[in-house]
Amino acid sequence: MKKILIFTSTRADYGLFHRLIKRLKKKYITKLVVSGSHFSKKYGETVKEINNDNIKIFKKIKWNKFDDNNLNIINNFSETLKKFSLILKDYKFDLIILLGDRYETLSIAITAHLFRIPIAHIHGGELTSGSIDDAMRHSITKLSNLHFVSHKEYKKRVAQLGENPKNIFVVGSLGAENIQYINYLSKKNLEKQLNFRFLEKNILINFHPETLNLKSEKKQIEEILESLKKFKDINKIFTMPGIDKGSNYISNEINKFVKKNKNSYLFKSLGYKKYFSLIKNVDFMLGNSSSGILEMPSFKKITINLGDRQHGRLQAESIINLDISSKKITQTIKNFYKGKYNLRLKRTKNIYSIKNTSGKILQILDKVNFKNLSYKKFHDLKR
Repeated sequence: MKKILIFTSTRADYGLFHRLIKRLKKKYITKLVVSGSHFSKKYGETVKEINNDNIKIFKKIKWNKFDDNNLNIINNFSETLKKFSLILKDYKFDLIILLGDRYETLSIAITAHLFRIPIAHIHGGELTSGSIDDAMRHSITKLSNLHFVSHKEYKKRVAQLGENPKNIFVVGSLGAENIQYINYLSKKNLEKQLNFRFLEKNILINFHPETLNLKSEKKQIEEILESLKKFKDINKIFTMPGIDKGSNYISNEINKFVKKNKNSYLFKSLGYKKYFSLIKNVDFMLGNSSSGILEMPSFKKITINLGDRQHGRLQAESIINLDISSKKITQTIKNFYKGKYNLRLKRTKNIYSIKNTSGKILQILDKVNFKNLSYKKFHDLKR
């Protein structure tokens, strides 16, 4: 039986992976390596979510520090690479499945490549030109052998990087698929678990650093919070930013805001079930999370997408792109409650939603001879 290894390091990638992992375990020997912010108390110790799903962890790669400075990020990259190489030294796998664009995921890809183990990469070909992760994603693509992309345009981009079109498959987004299978919490139950009450108006705010604009996070979060404090009668529900350069400053400012402003809440990590149950009960999403682009349109709800972090990703009509200015954010929120975006919602479709995404991945893996994947040539585009 084929042996497959999956790597997860954040609440975000596990939220996308969890259903696929359960389906893979029914057909293959599937092992899970867990690292990164899953073990951080600051980020909610999301390893507990994996345990609650009764998914056995094969190996843990723990970090000593979770500081958001460049030196610590490089140290964590190096530590992940070293510890993962020891795992591959002792255990043999036929395929490693990676998702997304994190720097620690790139360290796994480099190690697997040096051990001549083929890689299947999910969510390649996308652009997030306001984030350093953009370069990480394309680097993982070049180290990978199979590509499961979320849209036909991303298949073209992966091919443009020199990958053989025969090994690039358009399967849609795992997140968009997962939404269809979640057993959502009732509004009352969600309020009880989160220990707060919904108001008539409720906003979900997910904001992360623009890691290619190193001087921006201070000004940006100030502009966002300046706007939000004007809306006294609206619940402002924040999630913790991911572990990136500049995230500590943003989370500290949000903490101060929540303490000073009524009807404001910050959650370290909700887990995918509570997170999507929350989305069902809020009016819209504000921020720059990929979730606002990839998943929010499935709920037929508006995303006010701020700044450049997600710039380059294909978007549904429900996405409103804004520069980060208090004046523009304030006016857009007012426009929303005046119903000015209702027509957008009627027309919107989630362009990343393709039926049976995880099933398509399984069908492709069934047909592939993993041994033939190890050696690949650069595939030039026809001129």
